[in-house]
Amino acid sequence: MKKIVVVGAKGQLGLCIKALSNGYPSLDFLFLDSNALDVSSAKQVETLFRNTPFDYCINCAAYTAVDKAEDEKQLAYKINTLGVKFLAESCKKHQVTLIHISTDFVFDGKSTTPYKEKDVTHPLGVYGATKLAGEKEIAFTLKNYYILRTSWLYSHFGSNFVKTMLRLAKEKKELNVVNDQIGTPTYGPDLADVIFKIILFGPTKYGLYHFSNLGSTTWYEFARAIFEMTNANIEVHPVDSNTFVTKAERPKYSVLDKSKIMATFGIEIPTWRESLEKMVTAMET
Repeated sequence: MKKIVVVGAKGQLGLCIKALSNGYPSLDFLFLDSNALDVSSAKQVETLFRNTPFDYCINCAAYTAVDKAEDEKQLAYKINTLGVKFLAESCKKHQVTLIHISTDFVFDGKSTTPYKEKDVTHPLGVYGATKLAGEKEIAFTLKNYYILRTSWLYSHFGSNFVKTMLRLAKEKKELNVVNDQIGTPTYGPDLADVIFKIILFGPTKYGLYHFSNLGSTTWYEFARAIFEMTNANIEVHPVDSNTFVTKAERPKYSVLDKSKIMATFGIEIPTWRESLEKMVTAMET
């Protein structure tokens, strides 16, 4: 039985993994939130790995407040870079395979075609820069690792765009949503399922992969789909990004190319609309 520790277990993805973990009886999970393990403490990380044997470490811990990161640079660096460094070092010392979650924010959004894993990175803000630095720490320290870059994550858990839109639909009659940022939503359970498949596939295809659902959309089109599928009585208007002043600049285009992960692991990926329908259906039952 493979033993797996999930770090950052109370975040969106960590909760998705936990919710689905009972469907994988051959995997033995330990779920640790930030109260149980501070990844920015090298001592805490090493103590955990020294006292408990693992085959895999899934790192879902991250500082994800994109705008706040511009003011809290040190905190973002501690979690997204130093914490990843400490996890990678302990994984190497104790022969544990690291599965790390990264982001589309490592790119500047100037592309017009989906980003491949080998494309040049150029983050626009502190969040993306600290996440990219974490990736580099892993690649420098380890040979046996998986880095999964993802985008526009949503699920039944935590704070995310879908849940925010559903709340606003109950509070407002009309809404302005950005229509000049293009990307792909990712349904948390789909990403969790791919992580399980990678573990069960066997430790032979290490490296960097992109994963989101298939297709592309804008935040405005995404919102419209949410409201249509839930029969929400709200009027939504498309606006430019400059309508909303934010501390951190967002990439205008962050669609990820998934061909590598699909070919390597033989997986099929649902479209973003199909997965959104799954979430909406699950909420109604």
